[in-house]
Amino acid sequence: MTTVVCLRHGETDWNADRRLQGWAPTPLNDRGREQAAAAGDHLAASYDVDRLLASDLRRTRETATILHESGVGPEPAFEKTWRERDFGVYQGLTYDEMFTEYPEFAVGRSGESALARTPERGEGLLDLRERVVEGFDRLLAESGTDETILVVTHGGVLYALVSHLTDTDFVTAVDEGGQGNCAVNEFRAVDDGIEAVRTNDTSYRG
Repeated sequence: MTTVVCLRHGETDWNADRRLQGWAPTPLNDRGREQAAAAGDHLAASYDVDRLLASDLRRTRETATILHESGVGPEPAFEKTWRERDFGVYQGLTYDEMFTEYPEFAVGRSGESALARTPERGEGLLDLRERVVEGFDRLLAESGTDETILVVTHGGVLYALVSHLTDTDFVTAVDEGGQGNCAVNEFRAVDDGIEAVRTNDTSYRG
């Protein structure tokens, strides 16, 4: 049985400021490094990780490195597949600025039409979901029996993945879903598809 564990990266200052990061090279802050270390201890005790993959953006690279130093998996491999959504010209705006000035991108207000909108020089949510689902399917196809894979990624990626794997409406997943920093999401390949064992789990931090 193949197990895929997906972890959101640790906190950055832009997370704390509720700022759209996209592909920005933002580092973890002190709290984010503490979160990653706690996640590393939890994952090392809970899973025998055969492969450690991560988005190639700075905050996920740093998180994956801390996990590995905590005894989780082999050296991480970094892939563009697991990057956050590219917000294009809107990168750096706060969420309040973005969705007040550009309500057409607010999924809670504009619904399905917001999913289809693409920021200038950026990536639409439907394109993000297609990229992530294709990457997940490819990962499963390339995985060995009983392999455990850890993927360190981003909130937007996890909204898309959880929506797809739990058959949840994408608008609802984006508007109402949550992914805390270093939240654990576990999926298992079973005979009739994929089982979501847990999503957005930060309970290991007590």
